[in-house]
Amino acid sequence: MKNINKYKLASMPLTVFFAFGIVSATPAADVDKLVKEECADCHQKSGNSTDGKTPSIAGISVDYFIESMDEYKSGTRPAMKLKDKDEDMKEVAKELSDANIKALADYFAGQKYVPQKQKFDPGLAKVGKKLHRKYCDKCHTEGGSSAEDDAGILAGQPIAYLKYSMDNYATGKREMGKKMTKKFKKMQEKAGDEGITQLIHYYASQQ
Repeated sequence: MKNINKYKLASMPLTVFFAFGIVSATPAADVDKLVKEECADCHQKSGNSTDGKTPSIAGISVDYFIESMDEYKSGTRPAMKLKDKDEDMKEVAKELSDANIKALADYFAGQKYVPQKQKFDPGLAKVGKKLHRKYCDKCHTEGGSSAEDDAGILAGQPIAYLKYSMDNYATGKREMGKKMTKKFKKMQEKAGDEGITQLIHYYASQQ
């Protein structure tokens, strides 16, 4: 194929770009359909869950979303049964192509994260804040509220989900990286299981 003059290329209709394969993206209508069929029942269309159990996925980074889905696909990340259904996220992930996962990742990364309103223990949260600063803040920055560290958003997630995740880490059902493993073990040695509860209430307190 002959080289295309850059000025002619810039003036070409968008449909020509698709024909050449220069531009490739999932149409917005298809993304909306994917969200409605695969995600909205549990995470809502906005990505902000409301049932007190399901994590919110609005605003999380594209890389973290894709990484999570890959872990579900491979079976290395445990998953709860979905609300009112017999399947879980591992089964949902296996049904999605890589292109669909990327499209969903882009969609939810563009949504605004809304912390979940819930009850928490202020005393536990106060201690949990200190534990977070000592053991977690290097990876889960800004109190666990930043998506830019590609470690997920912890702040404002439902207590039931936070407990489920922490329990999986503590029992070895969910794999941790070397740095997290080291920090997690140190925290357990110093604060025990109560430290995990304190962390959970700290994250839940950020509303």
